[in-house]
Amino acid sequence: MTEVLALLILLTVIAAIITVLTSNLLYAVISVGAVGFLLAIVYLFLAAPDVAIVQIGVEVVSLVILIRATLGREVQQLKTVHAVVGVSFAVAFVAVIGLFGIQVFNQFPEFGIPVMERFADAPALVYLQSGLATTGAPNLVTAVLLDFRAWDTLGEATVLFCAALGTAVVLRRNARIGRKKSEDK
Repeated sequence: MTEVLALLILLTVIAAIITVLTSNLLYAVISVGAVGFLLAIVYLFLAAPDVAIVQIGVEVVSLVILIRATLGREVQQLKTVHAVVGVSFAVAFVAVIGLFGIQVFNQFPEFGIPVMERFADAPALVYLQSGLATTGAPNLVTAVLLDFRAWDTLGEATVLFCAALGTAVVLRRNARIGRKKSEDK
C-alpha cells in the first residue's frame, strides 16, 4: 500500500512540475487538474473519503472555471532568464516540500492499526461508547455528521455550494455575453 501511495505522490509531483514547465495555458490547467485528482485518490487511500469527495467537487468546478478562462487567451512568453529563475525556484520548492513530505510519510503509523488501539481517548472510541447516550441518534453515522462534527459538515457543504454557485455565475454571465454578441450581429 505504501508503494502505491508513494507512486501516486510521485505522479502528483510530476504533474505539478509539468504545470510549471509548460508554456501552453490549457496544458497547465489540465496538469493542475491531474494534481487535484491524484490528491483525491491519495485521500481515498488514506481513508479520508469525505476529504476526497470535497477535493473532487472543488477540482471539477475549478477546472471548468480555469478552462473557460484560458480558452481564447494569448500566451505571452517569458524571457529566458525569468523562465529559468522561475523553473529553478519551482523545482527547489517542490524538492523541499518533497523531502518534508517523505519525513512526514515515514512518521505515519503502520497501516491497518485502528486509531482506537493507538489512543485511549480517540474520538472514534468516544463516539462508539457514548454516541447513543449523548445524541439520542441510533445511527452513529448521523450522530457523528450532525452532532459531533456538525460545523465541519456545514463547512464542507458551504464550500461545495459556493463552488457550484461560482461556476453557475461565471457560465451564465458568459452565456449572456455570447447571446448578446449574436443578437448584435
